[in-house]
Amino acid sequence: MMKHIFEQGDKTKPVLLLLHGTGGTEQDLLPVAKIVDDQASVLSVRGNVSENGMPRFFRRLAEGVFDEEDLIERTIELNDFLDKAAKDYDFDRNNIIAIGYSNGANIAGSLLFHYEKALKGAVLHHPMVPRRGIELPDLNGAEVFITAGHNDPLCTEQESIDLKELLEKNGANVGIHWENNGHQLTRTEVDAAKVWYEKTM
Repeated sequence: MMKHIFEQGDKTKPVLLLLHGTGGTEQDLLPVAKIVDDQASVLSVRGNVSENGMPRFFRRLAEGVFDEEDLIERTIELNDFLDKAAKDYDFDRNNIIAIGYSNGANIAGSLLFHYEKALKGAVLHHPMVPRRGIELPDLNGAEVFITAGHNDPLCTEQESIDLKELLEKNGANVGIHWENNGHQLTRTEVDAAKVWYEKTM
C-alpha cells in the first residue's frame, strides 16, 4: 500500500492525483490542487522509495539517470494502487488527472508511457523523458500540460521538447509552458496549469 491522503470533492470532476518531488511528502502539492481546482477530489501519494531519507517514487542511479527496472516496477505498483483506490474511495478510475513535480512528474509520465488509460490527463512540472526507445500505448484523448524552465539545470529544454513529441506522436494533446527559471515550481506555472485545466477539463 502507498501512504496517501484522500479528500472527497465534487464527484462530477476529475480526481487530482498529486505526486511530489524528491524529498517531498503527500502534503506538498495540496496547495497546488487548491489553486487548480478547489472543488475536485484529491488523492495525494507519497513515494515508496527512500533516497538518503528523502521520499521518491523510484530509484535513480545518479542525477538524471533512472533505475529503469525500478521505474517499471514502481509504475506497476502505482497503477495497481490507483485501481484499488478507485474502488476503495468510489471514484471513476478513468477520470484521474495527475499533477506531478520533478520526480512525481516523471512517474506520472511513466504511467502514460506504459498504460493506455492510466490517466485521463497530466500536469507535468519539470519532467524528463521516463524511458527512451520503447513503444508507447495509444494515448488518443489524453491531455497533457508540461511546464519547464529555460534555465533548469536538472531537466534540459530538450527533455521537455522530446517528451512533448513522444506523447504527441502517440495521440496525446500536449501543451507546454516555459519559464525563465530553474527547477523550482513557481506560482506562475501553477496559474498556467489552472488556465489549461479550466480550458481542457
